[in-house]
Amino acid sequence: MKKLKLVWNILKKMNVDKIIISFLFLMIICSFILARIEPEIKNVWDGLWYCFIAFTTIGFGDIVAVTVIGKIITVFITSCGIILVAIITGVLVNYYQEVNKIKINESIEMFLNKLENLPNLPKEELEEISAEVKKRKYKI
Repeated sequence: MKKLKLVWNILKKMNVDKIIISFLFLMIICSFILARIEPEIKNVWDGLWYCFIAFTTIGFGDIVAVTVIGKIITVFITSCGIILVAIITGVLVNYYQEVNKIKINESIEMFLNKLENLPNLPKEELEEISAEVKKRKYKI
């Protein structure tokens, strides 16, 4: 639950939450429309189920759109779903990369600070820095 809250906060910070909420309203509206025009969709819950299946591009085949308007709505929901998943993925990956850059920059800054104060450091810290340099020498 904690990680889900973190993800939601990241999406909220990047204003993607508004896109997600708009898409959810769009799915609800489409489910009402589909319930009225599609013969296989008996009620709004079936419409929501159908929209979810179209959004995730799973396509179980238990409900199929047969009217032209139903097919157009399906294409629209599916396209929006693909775009929404791409946006969310891009935002989360970008955020993760930025956090990693900050961590790397902080560790480099701390290491450079130690190097600048080399003459003032005790022997134990000098040995620690030497070991760190040897360890990183072969990783680069």
